[in-house]
Amino acid sequence: MAWLFCRGGEAQDLLARRIGLGTSLAVLALSVALWLGFNPATPGLQFETRLGWVSDAGISYHTGVDGISLVFILLTAFLTPLAMAAGARSIRTQAREFVAAMLLLETALFGLFSAQDLLLFYVFYEATLIPASLMIGIWGGPKRAWASLQFFLFTFGGSLFMLIALIVMWQQAGTTDIPALMQAGFSHSLQGWLLLAFLLAFGVKLPLFPLHAWLPDAYSEAPAPASAMLSGVLSKTGAYGLLRFGVLMFPDAAHRFAPYVLALGVVAILYAAFVAFAQTDMKRVIAYSSFSHMGMIAVGLFTLTAEGIDGAIFQMLSHGVVIAALFFCVSAVALRSDTQQISALGGVARQMPVLALLTMLFTMANIGLPGTGSFVGEVLVLMGAIHVSFWVALLAGGTMIMGAVYMLSLYRRVLFGGLQGTVHLLRDLSVGEIAVLAPLALVTLWMGIHPGSFTRLFDPVVMQAMHHGASTAAASLPDATVHLAAR
Repeated sequence: MAWLFCRGGEAQDLLARRIGLGTSLAVLALSVALWLGFNPATPGLQFETRLGWVSDAGISYHTGVDGISLVFILLTAFLTPLAMAAGARSIRTQAREFVAAMLLLETALFGLFSAQDLLLFYVFYEATLIPASLMIGIWGGPKRAWASLQFFLFTFGGSLFMLIALIVMWQQAGTTDIPALMQAGFSHSLQGWLLLAFLLAFGVKLPLFPLHAWLPDAYSEAPAPASAMLSGVLSKTGAYGLLRFGVLMFPDAAHRFAPYVLALGVVAILYAAFVAFAQTDMKRVIAYSSFSHMGMIAVGLFTLTAEGIDGAIFQMLSHGVVIAALFFCVSAVALRSDTQQISALGGVARQMPVLALLTMLFTMANIGLPGTGSFVGEVLVLMGAIHVSFWVALLAGGTMIMGAVYMLSLYRRVLFGGLQGTVHLLRDLSVGEIAVLAPLALVTLWMGIHPGSFTRLFDPVVMQAMHHGASTAAASLPDATVHLAAR
């Protein structure tokens, strides 16, 4: 399909858009069918496929899903057609190539979240880099070349540490099969070095402080559909990798590294909140808001408690939906006014009341208003953090207030006040744009009102992993710490 999109003239653009949207909707339907056929009471792998690849070296094409990978597959399948539809307005040139890049990114993400072989995971992880970099570099803003190069170099450089860890693990265990590696029993010291390598690899994509330098430019220069996929799904691959190959695979080393990662997570939350206040570009405010939330997710993961990890996963899902919606809302204003500068806007709500209403919902969700998914995720993370440190919970929770200040300030300055510039000429959201934002609004409310429909999928996997981690750590950790790991 990617080959077909790269042939023909400009007259094929509309057909390419329709094929891309139809394909992504069909994939969404298949993903929902996968969800309906999934048994959440079984924490192990389901829908497994294992084919020989390099059998003599213990490498195979091994895929399967558990409750954790399933929710990220659903998130990817949900956001892709919405991003594809949003591209109808924001992507004016080379539409066929854009659709091909979007579908390639979706394919790589599905492979990444379902991979049960570490080499296969690495291949798909690297594969996401190509279409993502192209979307920034070809369809981005004035500084797109630098933003794309920075994103590529940071991510590729970080992934080299994962490759080194992969080779060492294969040399020690004789296989790259992830379930086998979970039981390999690596030495105490080796676990620490392996976890450090994975922290450097996934810390770039998350990103962890101070590996975030690529994020503001990439998110602000990318077109809205790419920003939505980058912040909504691609950043989650870093958190997913830390969960799989940090917290779950090396529980002993995770306990040793936890204080440092918790500190970096809190620093990220505070730093991003302060920097967001100083931004003059709408998309950069949203970008730093995303960075702050990813710091909260890192805190949740490294509380090493069931509540904290459940909260981190739930926050990943909620953040993916809300941050994508905010980028779509900001893009709707920027495309009409031809600016992203906050000072050039004001009184937009008078001309675009539907946008103002939807943006208010997503802004409230972003700051964790009760009744939205973000509130549930943040509360669970703080419940996990309070088991570890009162001060970590206090500092992380206090930033919810700071987030409310800078997000509401952005909303007030852009949507209200006196009319600025050409704002009086703006038209409200089209039917197509409402069709993109309405599903995001419904899912945001659904996650806040009935979170159990999501947690029931991944909580059994988390609980099983916590018990496995506690038994693994029992030989080398004090009783009190083992009890904490089992919480």
